[in-house]
Amino acid sequence: MPDVARLARDVAHAWTSFQHARYPTLIGLLPGLLAGAQRCHAHDPEAGRVSLVEAYRVTASLLVKLGETELAWLAADRAMAVAIGNPMAVAAATVQLGQVLRAAGRTREAGTATMAAAYRIGQADLDVARISLCGTLLVHAAARHGDERVAAARVDEAADLATEVGDGNDHHRTSFGPTAVALARVMVAIELGTTDEAIAQHEKAVGRDGWRWLPPEHRAAHLIDAGHAYLQVADPVNAARVLLEADRTAPAEVRHRPAARNVLTRTVRHPDAPPTIVALAATLGLDGT
Repeated sequence: MPDVARLARDVAHAWTSFQHARYPTLIGLLPGLLAGAQRCHAHDPEAGRVSLVEAYRVTASLLVKLGETELAWLAADRAMAVAIGNPMAVAAATVQLGQVLRAAGRTREAGTATMAAAYRIGQADLDVARISLCGTLLVHAAARHGDERVAAARVDEAADLATEVGDGNDHHRTSFGPTAVALARVMVAIELGTTDEAIAQHEKAVGRDGWRWLPPEHRAAHLIDAGHAYLQVADPVNAARVLLEADRTAPAEVRHRPAARNVLTRTVRHPDAPPTIVALAATLGLDGT
């Protein structure tokens, strides 16, 4: 008989590995974790449902990071299929579904799916865990929307929910709170092309007390986005600064994530790139010519 409690601990360990950007370690953990979660679900579908959904969620999150969009889609789709019948599990799986759809360039579908999920769970009495999921889904619905007014309204709605959650929480592995919403404003500004606003929001957000409570993966991912913004205003010095900080915070986020390596390559190709960032690129075998 599968050990449900042990499986839940294994899933939690996998999420901790992801949030600390221990991607090579997680790659080694996932095959056994998925096999164990599938056996548990087959033995007792109700008892094993949440752990299997979470195993697929963390798998999808990792695969998006590594640029493996098709495999990530498969994991997110299976998470959604297993979650059916548990509204909170469906909402949690929709977070990863939205990530995958955006990674595949299907931004309209991503917005529709995450917005629908947010309002579906928002119709019930909201506890802190449900608020965190609802707010996270609203943030994802705002990302890459293209309409400044609509995107801002969704982030504002998420910000209202975030005040009820506070910083330092991680319900459903969302890290949702006021600081997470502040970082989302930066991403929305970047995507809308208001780069000066994005940089101003970034510099304000990383000064918040809640910044240090976010997982290393979340902080490093944001710093890489900030590097992209600095490059858009031809500021390779600050782009290098935040990339080096990202590398100190979560090295695998810079060294194993294709999107991060792309920003790093663009930074070192700038004629005013600092020697420190050129040295990091050389260590990773990236061509700065």
